[in-house]
Amino acid sequence: MGEPLRVVFMGSAELACASLEALVACDGMNVVAVVTQPDKPAGRKLQPQPSPVKRLATKLGLPVLQPVSLRDPQAFAQLQALAPELVVVAAYGQILPAAVLNLPLHGCLNIHTSLLPKYRGAAPIQSALLNGDAETGVTLMKMDAGLDTGDIVATVATPLAPDETAQTLHDRLAQLGAQLLLASLPDFLSGKIRPQPQPATGASYAAKIKKEDGRIDWSQSAHVLDRRIRAFTPWPGAFTDLPVPTQRLLKVRTAAVVDAFGEPGRVLDAEGAGPLVACSEQALRLLWVQREGGQWMSGAEFLRGCPLQVGQQLGA
Repeated sequence: MGEPLRVVFMGSAELACASLEALVACDGMNVVAVVTQPDKPAGRKLQPQPSPVKRLATKLGLPVLQPVSLRDPQAFAQLQALAPELVVVAAYGQILPAAVLNLPLHGCLNIHTSLLPKYRGAAPIQSALLNGDAETGVTLMKMDAGLDTGDIVATVATPLAPDETAQTLHDRLAQLGAQLLLASLPDFLSGKIRPQPQPATGASYAAKIKKEDGRIDWSQSAHVLDRRIRAFTPWPGAFTDLPVPTQRLLKVRTAAVVDAFGEPGRVLDAEGAGPLVACSEQALRLLWVQREGGQWMSGAEFLRGCPLQVGQQLGA
């Protein structure tokens, strides 16, 4: 039995935590350090908060590095001193410079939540839902200097449920990514798996989601808006403006497509399970909502406390 492989794990977001836990529990792997983003101000008091990966690494008793940039010579020297034989990356949040990519003997492996080359970039989970894909998955990739352009080590696919949200898909892909990593590492390290170039066709880019992307445009079809609501749950959330005199935002977390028609944004029904709002094609019944500054509630509860009138306009 040889010495355990010296591994550095790089990750920041919650998505990466399952892979870090799996790697730490894996026989033959010695996670010598975890590299994550610096603490960031959060909450009302804007106190510095550690990343989810830092919290987990601290709980596991692992050394943590938080360089502002991996291009900093001091940060690279710290990595070099660790003598990693493999670097595993998941939802880290920084582009790795060439010097880091070339440092470990076995290179740098990235766990990416799409079936590459589809949805390179920052928001592959949301993009799969926005586009109404039948399936998505996880790619284990050997990183190169490009943005998610490296050779493919392994993939795993999963179907998308009709009521899938970005949160439920995120949680499932986090687990699938950890499983794919553990299943692929032995054959990758032994040379049985030879990473293959990504297909020359089918590449697309998933741009970073902005808060304003969550604003509901009622001139879109009900099916498109249903996908957007699910893609933007939990962040940035889908929202619309309530009519005067309320003049407050209404967040929507769950909606149902209904065969009803009217001017986009008009309230067609203000009774029952929730407001029914016309879209360019069909309508949406708003089933789970939150008034600005309030609590999440059913659409029926919302109508009891904030009665709307048929014919009123949302999003005006």
